[in-house]
Amino acid sequence: MTESNLSIIQKEVLISRKRSLSIVIPTYNESKNIVKILDSLRSALTREMNAEIIVVDDNSPDGTSNTVEEYVKNSKNPSYSIQIIRREDKRGLSSAIVTGIEHAKGDAVVVMDSDLSHPPQTIPQMVEELQNSDCDIVVASRYVKGGSVSGWPFKRKLISKGATKIAQHGLGIKIKDPMSGFFAFKRHIVNNIKFDAIGYKILLEILVKARGAKVKEIPYNFIDRTTGSSKMDFSICVDYLQSVWRLYRYGKSVKTNERRTSVHFLSKAGRFYTVGASGLLVNYFVSFMFGAVLSNLWYIYATMIGIVFSMSSNFILNKIWTFEDRNFDTKRTLAQYGLFLGFSGIGAVFQLLLVYGLVELRHLNYSIALFLAVAIASVGNFLLNKKWTFQEKVWS
Repeated sequence: MTESNLSIIQKEVLISRKRSLSIVIPTYNESKNIVKILDSLRSALTREMNAEIIVVDDNSPDGTSNTVEEYVKNSKNPSYSIQIIRREDKRGLSSAIVTGIEHAKGDAVVVMDSDLSHPPQTIPQMVEELQNSDCDIVVASRYVKGGSVSGWPFKRKLISKGATKIAQHGLGIKIKDPMSGFFAFKRHIVNNIKFDAIGYKILLEILVKARGAKVKEIPYNFIDRTTGSSKMDFSICVDYLQSVWRLYRYGKSVKTNERRTSVHFLSKAGRFYTVGASGLLVNYFVSFMFGAVLSNLWYIYATMIGIVFSMSSNFILNKIWTFEDRNFDTKRTLAQYGLFLGFSGIGAVFQLLLVYGLVELRHLNYSIALFLAVAIASVGNFLLNKKWTFQEKVWS
């Protein structure tokens, strides 16, 4: 049975039904533990949680997936459904978790081990925190107050602490237990993440790549496995260091892109204001020509013509140079021109009202009031035209 042809066992709940909670359990040679963990989940989960369990097995030689299948067949009226994904070969813990997440239907996802080190009784609290607290990720933590580790030798504790320090200082992670394998998160925060899935700590990758996600830690007691063998070996340590290095480079590239975005934004703002300054010259030159040289018009009419010319030249220069829009389709260009004139008019009215308010009502010096009004109106004019006239993201 392959990953593309999944063996899916579900009872009572239709597969198309929207889930509230998905619990992802990666397994490899866990036949001695998986039944106990499923029994514990049965006690911890209620029908109100509307949960599904997704067991992702890397074709365990000890028949873990077969054990789960038998468990489901023999279960009576479970309060949740079980989905089994059997992969053809062993591709690693993080990869298995990502596969489970991809198949999850719940709004919230819990990731946990199948070796009984993660107590299912903690899951209701994790889900409650996600629902009622202002957070996107809930980490069951061994290292916050109230948390603990039982059954680890000194060497294993030392490795864990060292890996934690590397993550905290190398990747700028703020939480106390970024190496936890027991955590819950709102499904949508990983929708746009492209996972590398290297190593065995997928939480690290989510913490780095789900930018802006709010994290809360709750304590739990980690109890080392009593049956089966630990997956920790030298290759796992190498994979971890490799994943940290990749995440470090990812963070650097994101910061570089953010700097590039800020430079691009300021560059466009600079062009916009340069065009605005050129518009003053166009306004003056055209007004002078019509008012004093060509037709000796009344200065008000000449000034109005100058304003129209300057606004038109500003629009053309901004379209071509500032916003690099070379699409001159007649309908599109006229619509943009209308919006540009409209926003420019709004900016002019706002500027007049602000100057009047600052001078007459706040008794501010006219020069200062004029400077503030021009600055605020021009910023608004730039942002409105960027967003609505030329259909660009504001921060780009």
